[in-house]
This record gives sequence, structure tokens and C-alpha cells, in this order.
Amino acid sequence: MPVDTRRKSGAVPTSRLGRALRFGMLTGELALSAAVGTARQLSSGKPVDLAASLLTPGNAEMLARRLAVLRGPAMKLGQLISMSGEELVPEEFRRALDVLRSQGYSMPDSQLRRVLGREYGKGWQQKFAHFDFDPVAAASIGQIHRARKLGGRELALKIQYPGVARSVDSDVDNLATLLRRLDFLPLQLDVPALTREAKRQLKLETDYESEARHLERYRKLVTVMPEVVVPRVDRTLTTRHVLAMDWIEGEPLEALTSEAVPQARRNAVARTLYELMFRELFEFRFVQTDPNFANYLYLPATQQVALLDLGSAGEYPAALVASYRDACRAMLAGDDAALREAMFAIGYAHPDDPEAMIRNAADIIRLACEPLVHHGPYDFAASGLAVRARDLGLAVAFGKGLRSPPPATIFLHRKLIGTFLICVKLRARMNVHAIIEKFL
Repeated sequence: MPVDTRRKSGAVPTSRLGRALRFGMLTGELALSAAVGTARQLSSGKPVDLAASLLTPGNAEMLARRLAVLRGPAMKLGQLISMSGEELVPEEFRRALDVLRSQGYSMPDSQLRRVLGREYGKGWQQKFAHFDFDPVAAASIGQIHRARKLGGRELALKIQYPGVARSVDSDVDNLATLLRRLDFLPLQLDVPALTREAKRQLKLETDYESEARHLERYRKLVTVMPEVVVPRVDRTLTTRHVLAMDWIEGEPLEALTSEAVPQARRNAVARTLYELMFRELFEFRFVQTDPNFANYLYLPATQQVALLDLGSAGEYPAALVASYRDACRAMLAGDDAALREAMFAIGYAHPDDPEAMIRNAADIIRLACEPLVHHGPYDFAASGLAVRARDLGLAVAFGKGLRSPPPATIFLHRKLIGTFLICVKLRARMNVHAIIEKFL
């Protein structure tokens, strides 16, 4: 695992009232900035562009500071924004939010010691031959520390921020309110159903004993893919709020985005990620649903990809997976009637929906499946798919011409979109069509 020497610490706000107040301040600051930006546009005679008023570098820096201090689901929002392509969010805005993926605020040592004392008991340091108090990384739900167990085993300890598990419900509600007030959500979106699913999944992510079980299960499943590595769990040091696993030495996956990295290496990593994604859905029916650069490492000596995080994982019923397989088969065959039936089965559309709404859903699926139906190497970076999907999605969603996605699919969508965006940043060129044919 890579070590980031930068360190910024700050106590994690743990009370519901304290977090709600910070969200309120954030909403007010963004609304004020948007109002000022809109007034400037009006005074200059320019057409009003709310997005331009909000997505400024100054707002991004303020948003990054606020979300980094809050951690938890709030910080995940910023991480997702920072991973988006420059067609979706201005480059300056994303760059200011990169801190949320590379190195957020860590707990002060005093708070860290209290957490470990609560989890391991008095004299907890005697369990280790060495414990590094400087975190390797500070993410949304916990921070990573390197440690050496008595006996010599090198470990990565993921230590959860205090209060994050208790804050899931209020954070998700506050985020939904924030996005509503800033007019970022389509009016037809089934917000209550989607927030329920988000709360369910995020509560699982804060249960590190559950993640330990996911890691053990996933490690067995991926034995069919020797190019993928998953760390072993140390059960003796794992609790609900501390996850102990093997330390894996490797390079950040994001380092492969450099132009100095050979195209063949970038293509090979992208191919591994896509094959892994298809296996997860169509064979395992058990999907790691948080694909971002921080959750992977590249091992140059063996040319393997290590998957480090199984906090966000979903098990999908056979009937739903079969419907996704039918949709992919229909796309590859150009069978519009079969695609409609698969859409109805998944819940993207309903037979009683207006015909225009059904066509909108089909158009979005066709666009999303472009890499799958393309014969030969697909050029992710040159495709422009992200901006085309954004424009079509916004046009139909905000125009009330699209059914709200089934709640059970929202984290699967994060997997599909996140994997695509990683391959865009890798500037990969590969034959996705040939990969998915093996699973249909």
C-alpha cells in the first residue's frame, strides 16, 4: 500500500446536531455563492447558468474542507464528484476535490488512541511489535495505519472514525436536502426509496466485521482470476470498528494514468477490471460496488491488481442477474423487443409507461452499452461517452421523461459507471465486446 506523507488532522464531529449544523452551514455557503454568481451573470447581461455559479474552484475548495472534516457519507459525495470526467464537472472543481481521494483529514492521535483503547482494551499497543501513528490514508469512513503484529505479520489496520456509523441516517437525509435545495436532483427521482437503499448500504460499510466476511468470501471467489489479489483478514485483531488485513505492497492504480506508462499495461489493467466486473455480476452475483482508484493497487512485479476494500458489496438475486444478461444479449443482437422485455423485468420501465418514457430508458441503455456492442478495441478516452450520457440523462430526467431507477440498482450503477471512468482515466483501448461474450 502506498504511503502518503501529508497529514492534516481534525477531530471527527460525532454528534447528530453538530453534523446537521455543519450541513446547514454548507448549504448556506453554496446557496450564497450561487446567488452572487448568478447576480454577476445578470449584471453582465449573460444568460444565467446555475451550474457555472456553483461549480467554481472556490466552491470546490470550500466543499472539500467541509466534507473532509465531516467524513462519512458526506465525504463520499465529494469523492464521487472528484472521480467524474472533466466533461461532467469542470477540471478546476474536480482538482480541488482530489484531496478527498488522496488524503483527507485524519483523527488527532488523542482521538485515535481512544478509539483503539475502546476496541482493543487497555494496553492495546502490546498487541503490536510496531504501530505507525501516521495514517497511510484517511478516507470517508476510516483511516489506514500500518502495523506489525507480534510474530512479524505486516498488517493494514482500517480504523473507523467515531460516530460515523451513528451518523449514516442523518448524513444521507442532510445530503438529500442539500441536493434538493441546490436543485441538483431530477423532480421525478424517488428520493425516499433511494435514500433508504443508500442508508442500508452505508450501514453495512460501517460494519467492519461484515466487510471481513466479504473479503474472505471474495478472496475465494477470485481464485479463478490469478491476476487479482485480495488481502487476508486477521480475525484476531478485527472488530466491528477496526479491520485488520494483510499489508500489500504496490503502486497506486492512479499512477498508471501517466503518459509514461505503456499503453499495453494500461489496457491489461482495464481488461482485468472489466472481466472482474462481469464475473462479479454474471458468475458470482456478488459485486464490489465502490470502484475508485483508492480501492486498488497495481503490483508491478506480478502485473496483478489488488482489491483492498469490500465494505460496499451487494449480492444480487438470480432473477435480476438473468434480466441484465437478457438486456446485454438483446443489445448485442440488436433485438429491440427483447431489450424492452429486459427493461421491464429490471424495472427501468413499465409496460404502462408512456411510449416516450420507454424509448428514453432504451436510449440510455443503448448509450451505456456502447463499449459492449462495439467490435474491436474501444477507445475509452476518445469516446466522449461520458458527456453524451450526461446530456441525454439530464435531458430526459429533468424533463420528467424517465422512471426513477430501482433502488436495488443504484450501487450496481456506481460499479458500472466507476469502472468505466477508471478506464477513461487510464486511456484504455480494449475489446469489451470480446470480454462480455464469454459471460452471455
